[in-house]
Amino acid sequence: MNSQRHPIPKGKKRPQLPNVDGVLLIDKGPDMTSHDVVAIARRALNQKKIGHCGTLDPMATGLLILLLGKATKLQDLLMAEHKVYEATMTLGATTDSQDKEGEIVEERPVPPLTLDDVTAAFDKYNGDFYQTPPMVSAIKKDGVPLYKLARKGKTVEREPRFVRVLKYAIRRFESPEIDFAVACSKGFYVRTYAHDIGQELECGAHLSALRRTRSGKFSVDHEKVVTAEELKTANRESLAGRILSLAEVSLMRGA
Repeated sequence: MNSQRHPIPKGKKRPQLPNVDGVLLIDKGPDMTSHDVVAIARRALNQKKIGHCGTLDPMATGLLILLLGKATKLQDLLMAEHKVYEATMTLGATTDSQDKEGEIVEERPVPPLTLDDVTAAFDKYNGDFYQTPPMVSAIKKDGVPLYKLARKGKTVEREPRFVRVLKYAIRRFESPEIDFAVACSKGFYVRTYAHDIGQELECGAHLSALRRTRSGKFSVDHEKVVTAEELKTANRESLAGRILSLAEVSLMRGA
């Protein structure tokens, strides 16, 4: 008797569960994009409606705010808040991306600088001023992101943007490296900040490390922060207790 084979059924898609509403604080690791983190969270939470506040470059680490469900309506509000970064700049070399990920375009000797020299350069970029965004950025020119034009070797004129440095601190100066912290406004490019200070010091510089530690009322040290590695292995149930509810977010912001 001939037996008929039946194909093995393919794995079924998980049923779409009701959206979770709230904020998930992530400590992003290096070598991953903000989009990567959102994709991992979508799988872990089995949820499509997820956004984020403030893109972090792949080389950057630290606080990335994920907005879940109804919390996505808070995106513009939360993105407008001030950010705090810890960073390192390296003197003597400028790159096409203004950070260590780019190609070196110029090298210059680093003069025998003092801490007073470095402080004076930082003081020039304190308070309110205009900053020209880098070519390697997501800002669009005629609908095309600048970084796509930069990949083709093109450079276009960029409109300077009004930005603000609320305060800065030089943590360490051991030439050619400067560790610093900066509290800044929305739309601020820390790598452009490092580049411009390098120009002021007449030797050039690029950003060699970057970590976001705070955005508005949210800190990377918050007890409910989830690391990127934890997110990769987490499931919806284990993440439930780490999600800040809309009520908690409102209370934290004093709203």
